[in-house]
Amino acid sequence: MELGRYGVWIHKDRLDERLAQEIEALGYGAIWVGASPTGELSPVPAVLAATERIVVTTGVVNMWATPPEEAAAAYHRLADAFPGRFLLGTGIGHRESSAQYRSPYETIVDYLDRLAAAGVPAGDQVLAALGPRVLRLAGERTRGAHPYFTTPDHTRFARTQLGAGPLLAPEQKIVLNTDPAAARAIGRPTVSYYLGRVNYRNNLKRFGWTDADLADGGTDAVADALVVHGDAAALAAGLDAHLAAGADHVCAQVLTEPGGDPLPALTAVARELGLG
Repeated sequence: MELGRYGVWIHKDRLDERLAQEIEALGYGAIWVGASPTGELSPVPAVLAATERIVVTTGVVNMWATPPEEAAAAYHRLADAFPGRFLLGTGIGHRESSAQYRSPYETIVDYLDRLAAAGVPAGDQVLAALGPRVLRLAGERTRGAHPYFTTPDHTRFARTQLGAGPLLAPEQKIVLNTDPAAARAIGRPTVSYYLGRVNYRNNLKRFGWTDADLADGGTDAVADALVVHGDAAALAAGLDAHLAAGADHVCAQVLTEPGGDPLPALTAVARELGLG
């Protein structure tokens, strides 16, 4: 299973077969289907059927929302139908979004145990991970780690926790706009939403950001660190900063104005990176 160096993270509700085909044609190696796909993992089956080579990954299945046996059954259907093209990403989610949230580390271990018992190979799994304990678990029990809402500083730290072998595939938000104020206006709602999640706030504080920096949707410096903006060259450099920090693969999430099309930014970045 070859993900390449660059992929695309996209909300499941924004992804359809046509867009998946365009992303594949641009030369990206993987599509990460976000926002906790459940059950049949829709739209993953349709995206795999509509494309030819690109790897499709769940980024990620929420462990509270989808029982491991259900996730395993979906994995086997997709792995059998599309050999070498489906990577099952799972994660613990946020305490703010899950009423039953408790003992997160033990829950992750139990979930991975039950996936293994259901015959899901460790090499076909990836785990959402931020802190050192879960990062190490990702390296020991799965193909590797998929950090979200992070900076290259975290990527550098994550590599020290994983060691040289496991996959490290962080997500990076991008806005194709050279006007800083306009770009921040596009990125700010997403930044504000995730700063409302304690796990992300605590993770950022590991790298020197303070409560004052993270309050009220974050300072401009926080927004700029989490959402790279500018022309195609600036966006490509923002992705490459994760690779220079130790990532094997980085997935770009394009932020746009409501209803906007992510394809122009993905096209511009692909050309800048020499993909396709």
